[in-house]
Amino acid sequence: MPRTHRRHFIGGLAAATALLIVQPMNAAAQGGSPSLRIIVPASAGSGQDVMVRAAQNAMSRALGRPVVVENLPGSGGVIGTQQLVKAAPDGNTIAFVSNNHTVNPAVYKKLPYDSLKDVTPITMVGETPFLLVVNPGRLPAHNAKELAALIKARPDHYNFASSGNGTILHLAAEMFVDAAGLKARHIPYRGAGPAITDLIGGQVDFAVLAVPAVQSHLKAGTLRAVAATGAVRVPSLANIPTLQEQGFNMTVGGWLAAIGPATLAPAEVKRLHDGIAAAWTSPEVKKAMADQENIINPTTPEAALAIFSREQARYADLVRKIGVTLD
Repeated sequence: MPRTHRRHFIGGLAAATALLIVQPMNAAAQGGSPSLRIIVPASAGSGQDVMVRAAQNAMSRALGRPVVVENLPGSGGVIGTQQLVKAAPDGNTIAFVSNNHTVNPAVYKKLPYDSLKDVTPITMVGETPFLLVVNPGRLPAHNAKELAALIKARPDHYNFASSGNGTILHLAAEMFVDAAGLKARHIPYRGAGPAITDLIGGQVDFAVLAVPAVQSHLKAGTLRAVAATGAVRVPSLANIPTLQEQGFNMTVGGWLAAIGPATLAPAEVKRLHDGIAAAWTSPEVKKAMADQENIINPTTPEAALAIFSREQARYADLVRKIGVTLD
């Protein structure tokens, strides 16, 4: 290459390289935001996961930044929550937790974090109903009384799935077994998704699961709901009576809350709270949540903390009664 051309080539290459370096810097200077990492300490396909992903795009728009959802299931939410607790309190990492967050202090002898002191509550976004469901091929019951009669006729023959030892779905099923005076084996899974897969496949017989996680399977007929576990019926499944209506003295449901690491700055808490609340009450998310039968009513951070404290005390009493402890 002639010397003159070589000088032009090298000069052009240097200019192009400088442009590549400057452009990202300019983007950052113009206010480009890093992604918001949302940890879901539950498996893909769980009720938690379905809810968060339905609001993912709306949260991205409301917060003005990309939102990345990461499933970190295991140990009833402990594994994912531990990652949240270790994250920098810079507003770039949050988690959406369920009742398990307030159950775990009662069921685990040792937790790698304090469920109240090591997190910053941002908002309790809403509640989700649970259903007692069966594999219709394994347990041809159409209501909870028929289910109880089938299980009672063959003690310890049938088994029930949960999203893990000591999780809210485990405790909810144990509450039914206890209220009905039954003997059935508990099969814990690493999240609700795998539990549902095996329930459909016939490896397990029944479970208590969140409505969003099982809606499509109920429509397909691969699972059958025999009772709602809350105080009232699920509107879209109004023909399914509650356990209380069927003579079983118990009620239980789920909730979803956003939390950040401890010492998250008040300005960051407010920014995240306002963006999340705006997203979850937007028309598109409200419709998606209504279709899943979720009740959305974002709380203040202070109200979320009060609910955490109250729920933690409630589940401690329940765990003592049932006798669930984990190492």
